[in-house]
Amino acid sequence: MADHIFPPHKRRMPELSRRGFLISACAAGAAFGFPRQGVASMDPGVASGLPAAAVGARYEPTIWYWIDSTGQVNVNVTRAEMGQHVGTAIARILADELGADWKDVHIEHVDTAAKWGIMVTGGSWSVWQSWPLYRQAGAAGRLALAEKAAALWGIAPADVTVSGGVVSGAGKSATFGELVSQGLTRSFTEEELKALPLRPRAEMKLLGQQLEALDIRAKTTGQTIYGIDARAEGMVHAVPILPPTRYGCAITAIDDSAAKGIKGYSQVLKIEDPSGTAPGWAMVIADSHWAAEKAAAAIKVSYSTPDAVKVGEAELQAENLRLIEDPATGAILDTGNHDVDPVFAGAADVLQADYSTQTVLHFQLEPLNALAFLNPDGVWEIHTGNQWQSLCLPWLQQALGVGEDGVVMRSYMLGGGFGRRLNGDYAVPVALASKALGGKPVKMVMPRAEDVHFDSVRPPTLSRVRMAFDGAKKVVAMDTACASGWPTKAMIPVFMPKGVNGAPYDPFASDGADHWYEVGAQRLRAISNELAEATFRPGWLRSVSPGWTNFAIESFMDEAAHHLGQDPLQFRLDHFTAEGRNAGAAPDSVGGASRQAAVLKRVAELSGYGKGGLPADTAIGIATTFGQARTMPTWVGGAVQVHVDRATGQVDVQKVWLVVDCGTVVDPDGARAQVEGGAQWGISMALYEGTEFAKGAVVDRNLDSYTPLRMIDAPQIEIEMVESTEVPTGLGEPGTTVMAPAIANAIFNAVGVRMRHLPISPDAVLKALKA
Repeated sequence: MADHIFPPHKRRMPELSRRGFLISACAAGAAFGFPRQGVASMDPGVASGLPAAAVGARYEPTIWYWIDSTGQVNVNVTRAEMGQHVGTAIARILADELGADWKDVHIEHVDTAAKWGIMVTGGSWSVWQSWPLYRQAGAAGRLALAEKAAALWGIAPADVTVSGGVVSGAGKSATFGELVSQGLTRSFTEEELKALPLRPRAEMKLLGQQLEALDIRAKTTGQTIYGIDARAEGMVHAVPILPPTRYGCAITAIDDSAAKGIKGYSQVLKIEDPSGTAPGWAMVIADSHWAAEKAAAAIKVSYSTPDAVKVGEAELQAENLRLIEDPATGAILDTGNHDVDPVFAGAADVLQADYSTQTVLHFQLEPLNALAFLNPDGVWEIHTGNQWQSLCLPWLQQALGVGEDGVVMRSYMLGGGFGRRLNGDYAVPVALASKALGGKPVKMVMPRAEDVHFDSVRPPTLSRVRMAFDGAKKVVAMDTACASGWPTKAMIPVFMPKGVNGAPYDPFASDGADHWYEVGAQRLRAISNELAEATFRPGWLRSVSPGWTNFAIESFMDEAAHHLGQDPLQFRLDHFTAEGRNAGAAPDSVGGASRQAAVLKRVAELSGYGKGGLPADTAIGIATTFGQARTMPTWVGGAVQVHVDRATGQVDVQKVWLVVDCGTVVDPDGARAQVEGGAQWGISMALYEGTEFAKGAVVDRNLDSYTPLRMIDAPQIEIEMVESTEVPTGLGEPGTTVMAPAIANAIFNAVGVRMRHLPISPDAVLKALKA
């Protein structure tokens, strides 16, 4: 970033009102308050976190930003910031369309006022969904400024240009601030916004350029305020005591006699949760976190327990298998001609394989935390970092027994999310503890072991893939069944669409399996594991289902090519015909399978796939995925070079090549960081990460036994972003999805064994080599 640093600009901070709650940031020694009810919550670009106040006149073309009389452009962001610089990307879209000067732009991560609509940060959706919205908003301001200048100068708005924070025409010019100071009242209806002409791409000067992220200074100087930093005057601390299993446990007795001598210990609360989010919880209250944690270790809690205490990983996978082998189970997705049974019955040859994955944990760096209290206006304030405020709010309302206006969530930066903070369940018991104490501020930081015990894990999964061939070795049908716990079913079932057989399904447990290959008749069956749903709360974890469905599909495509004696690269390319449902469509998947073929072909060239010349037991494997969903594909070609140690079974990932077509690259540094981080996550899940359920809970609770990818094992990564003017799609997760199959295919090329279970452990490799 050293070559792209711009001088900081001054921002005036609002005065804190008496009714604002002050929250001190320990590291920065700053004050973080919320002086205006229902207004934006945080500017992550300043040490205090306080959003900037407009100076003088303030013009709001839409609710998404304002411009003041000094020319400041304040962009309102509903997305959560967890290291991906999402606010910078969104502000860049708006600023470029508006014609703002980047040094005048800043961002606010807003609270949960109803006017902001649905607030969610996940699915690699943020830039993709924000692109049309913020371009329209920027165009509205640009038109209003042009019309104002044109009226003042007696010229037509079409003769006015807006660029770099200056409006020009007929030899005259004015800054944004000067025009706002003279009064701007132009408003726009929804229909008018959608009809506004947008800038030609050739006129957009910020997209794809190296710019300083708006929040980078505070992050790199340690001044950014995270949820774990939240403080409120007079608050007490809480540490939870959790039940043995997620569901069905009830507290029968609490003995805190051993804790009463601990200095700072106050009491233990038995949480009664009307929302059903946190059954069987107790909260230990003390005047410091450490006193609460020490007391929690001394308190004895007895429970009545459910049948879930008998459930382990083996039982969950056995249920996955039982469900897959029952043809009546599951939802059938719309893949065109899904009547595959007659085709398989008449096939000259059939290939079948099963692929499985173990339970995976999130282990975000910042432990789960929340601060809750009843403010002087009678509104419950929940201060925390969260990825899906709109999902959590109804739980909080139900738990606290209040209406929509009774709870507001204040947005903080997230020290890692990876999908864990899409589920804001951890905020509910904190709010209930505060309610039990009469609205007193209660701050909870979950110790790591409790954080993991309460995790919304990626569940154990099983995929069965079958392919039918005719006498000429042509692919004539493909049948895929995917079984797992469903996160959307567990937390927001109304979001589930229905399959062609009328059964609902979870896209986040089936995306990726509905591939872009032409395979003749094609059936995809998505199956919910009810045993998993009853045992724990399945969660969304970075890459969600494409992280395991693509492992199955791309491993199987490799197997099918070898089964037919064909080159795996050419076999894939031959089936990317880009016809019919695989042709793609505007605005999000223009080009369809042809774009996926292009990134695959390019990554093969880049990596030297198939050219040989590598040391013994070393090879390159390829795979290709399309990001998160067919509705917003990011096309990825991946190649991985591995070396397999035949004596130990250790797999060494030496180098990774990725070619990514995400349409327009909005923020090049952010894009590469997302892809690189996603790839590392994919390697980690492919080779290192995996726990098991036993007695209804995960076995591994900390990083001594759960061992993600370490820095020493991180490979060299070469990334090529395809230049494009198409709609930008997501980048948070696509880099993850291609890694596991590419690694598995590379292992086969290196030593001739097929690995069909994740993680691929050294013991599993040795066993396969011996077999």
